[in-house]
Amino acid sequence: MPDARTRRCAALMACVLCAGTSAWADPPYRSPIDLAFSPDGAMLAVSDHTAGVVTLIGVAGANVLHECAVDDRPAGITWAPDGSHLYVAESRVGTIADIDADKGSVTRRFEAGLWLRGIAFAPNHNMLVAADYARDGVTVAKLGSTVRRTVVPTSRQPFAVAISPDESLAVVSHLIPQGRADRPGQSAVVTLVDLELRAELAHIRLPSGSSCGRGVAIDPDGRRAYVVHTLGRTNLPTTQIERGWVNTNALSVIDLKSHRRLGTVLLDYLLEGAADPWGVAVAPDGSRLWVTLSGTHQLATIDLPGLSALLADKRKGLEDDIAALSRAGAIRRTPLPGKGPRGLAVSPDGKTLAVAMYFSGTVLLLDAHNAALRTVVTLQNQPEPDAERRGERIFHDATYSKQTWLSCATCHPDTRADGMNWDLLNDGLGNPKNVRSLVWSHKTPPVMSRGARASMEVASAAGFTHIAFQQISTADLEDVRAYLRSLEPVKSPFAGDTGPLAAQIQRGREVFEQETTGCARCHPAPLYTDLKQYDVGTRGKLDRTETFDTPTLAELWRTAPYLHDGSAAKLRDVLFGCNKDDRHGITSHLTEPQFEDLIAYLRAL
Repeated sequence: MPDARTRRCAALMACVLCAGTSAWADPPYRSPIDLAFSPDGAMLAVSDHTAGVVTLIGVAGANVLHECAVDDRPAGITWAPDGSHLYVAESRVGTIADIDADKGSVTRRFEAGLWLRGIAFAPNHNMLVAADYARDGVTVAKLGSTVRRTVVPTSRQPFAVAISPDESLAVVSHLIPQGRADRPGQSAVVTLVDLELRAELAHIRLPSGSSCGRGVAIDPDGRRAYVVHTLGRTNLPTTQIERGWVNTNALSVIDLKSHRRLGTVLLDYLLEGAADPWGVAVAPDGSRLWVTLSGTHQLATIDLPGLSALLADKRKGLEDDIAALSRAGAIRRTPLPGKGPRGLAVSPDGKTLAVAMYFSGTVLLLDAHNAALRTVVTLQNQPEPDAERRGERIFHDATYSKQTWLSCATCHPDTRADGMNWDLLNDGLGNPKNVRSLVWSHKTPPVMSRGARASMEVASAAGFTHIAFQQISTADLEDVRAYLRSLEPVKSPFAGDTGPLAAQIQRGREVFEQETTGCARCHPAPLYTDLKQYDVGTRGKLDRTETFDTPTLAELWRTAPYLHDGSAAKLRDVLFGCNKDDRHGITSHLTEPQFEDLIAYLRAL
């Protein structure tokens, strides 16, 4: 008997234009994630991450015009300048779908990356720019009868893209930091890409502890870019959460002329966090900026002249001043009806805001002047959530933490890891550990790097109690556990099925399984861990013990940095630089080609 998720997937495959779903199948969950107004403001295009459709909404009548089925996990969406068609990133299959706006149908597809997130269009260059999440790069696609692609290498996991008005620059946010997590100053960056040269122009470091970089917007005159992100106080133990002790939520301002960060302000109030900022939009007249606060189900409105005055008066130290924006009267936060606001767009005339409510399956149309609700557009029928869906919502909901400073997803974006080290108290004070992915956490007990929690079930309860500092009901906790049990590794984008890459992966598997390397002894399939602890010579100066839990190797392509303290930035560092005396696998005898084969296999898991 198929479970509810399987039945919904079957229903998704049957979805056709405007036809709805048949009476015998459960409809898929509706999860709008990104949206964009047409150039004339008459239509709104919405990408639905779980239903696998793009919905076209008539703005004047707030009515659904078309629904177009697209491939797996649509994400970023943007319009062609004449409004006749639009483009959507088909995330997991790595293609961009070109959709006829009048007919609501896909006219063509072209490859643009491995795992695509945000996309943006440069009309004068007839060019699409896409965040290539898996390949750590930006794809610049010159459109025409054929599509010419260039991949520009960037920092880790690019997320959103905005293009300057003169189309000289693309500004790119990044979900997690790059490099070792045990070094001071670890943070995500903002990348500037020169679209003429198709090359990285600069990468601008955000304040230490910054991660989860998401929405990006550029002001109308092209002078400044605005990026939202979390700002963890990773140099402090998680002994309390009040007043931003553990985590804050930020907006960084980038000067696009000097290529530097002008400053960072906090979106939080003194006693109320603004957890998990997501979407950003700037008014066409440059008067204000809006941010969706996905963890608190709010919309923040920022007065841009007030923000500029604050930056001019006190540029340094603003990232540590929780009340700066509110004290200056430059921020207003408005509760939104529904759960999980993510994508955000402002109409070309600056009068209407559109907000994608991920967990509610709705799109809100708001008055841009005062953020007052005009109407709620429901995307087909949203089914009653099962335990997994309820758990997913709670996992992303900061109202389950004290003073709404963070959600589970703050440190586990996409249920994986934020690339940072945190000093949790489950194994004592003063020994920070790298955040782990939660995939298979229910199958690989004990959990945490020291095995401090006997199981995922124990750890999930402890997380709410000792990190979120909130007691939740048994029913809610069971829903979160159901969600975590539903997580499965996704197929690696580096898993070659045929050709030279497949041959290299097979050679790497043979190296992995050789008795002379010993890799498979501690990391046997199918979980790629033997669930034991070992001393492999990786004890650091802050550690109090030599033995650490053997982690699963699932999804290694996306879980860097590695080791319990994040001291290995790359897989090569794990196998070579951090492997003194061959205690962490016998690798010193391997040739360079064998190293490359082994790494190819590990990236393909």
